[in-house]
Amino acid sequence: MLKRGKQNMFLKNKYKQTYYGKINKKILDKAKIIKLLICDIDGVMTNGLIYLDEKGKETNAFYARDGYGIKILLSFSIKVAVITGRNTKLIEDRCKILGIKYIYQGQSNKIKALKDLIKKTNISYNKIAYIGDDIIDWPVMNLVGLSVAVSNAHPFILKKAQYITNNKGGKGAVREICDLILIAKNKINYNKFNYKKNNLI
Repeated sequence: MLKRGKQNMFLKNKYKQTYYGKINKKILDKAKIIKLLICDIDGVMTNGLIYLDEKGKETNAFYARDGYGIKILLSFSIKVAVITGRNTKLIEDRCKILGIKYIYQGQSNKIKALKDLIKKTNISYNKIAYIGDDIIDWPVMNLVGLSVAVSNAHPFILKKAQYITNNKGGKGAVREICDLILIAKNKINYNKFNYKKNNLI
């Protein structure tokens, strides 16, 4: 059994303290080499609720803080993509606003989209992170370097993901993984509470 001092040193070497709590350094090692973040939409970039008006038109709510995190990642030349089973103009418009170039809608088999994305970007599996919330996301999550589940994901995904966000889908989960990648790459300056490029905050 480790003595208290050695135990504290062991924990210090194993985890890094962030404003999201203690993060396992193995996760940060994976995040450090990420060049592409792939996001699901429903339940990840939204809270999973679909609103219908009297005419049957669908709408969703997106979280502004998540969008800002995506813009920051893009400013550091980290690519962002969306792979979703749904197909709506709303998603296309939101991605356009955020500057997301790689958009795959109507994907019942997300692996096909993943392979096409790898072909287009020439980024290997281990340098890709995927954030999802449901069983349809698992085949892709199982292949990439860093698999992330939102905190309110399906129980199966919560058991399988390498990292579970503190925040819920549509409520800061995407921003959390964006920040995590930047923390791993040493792009966040805690002393000045800003990002180490262009004073983005």
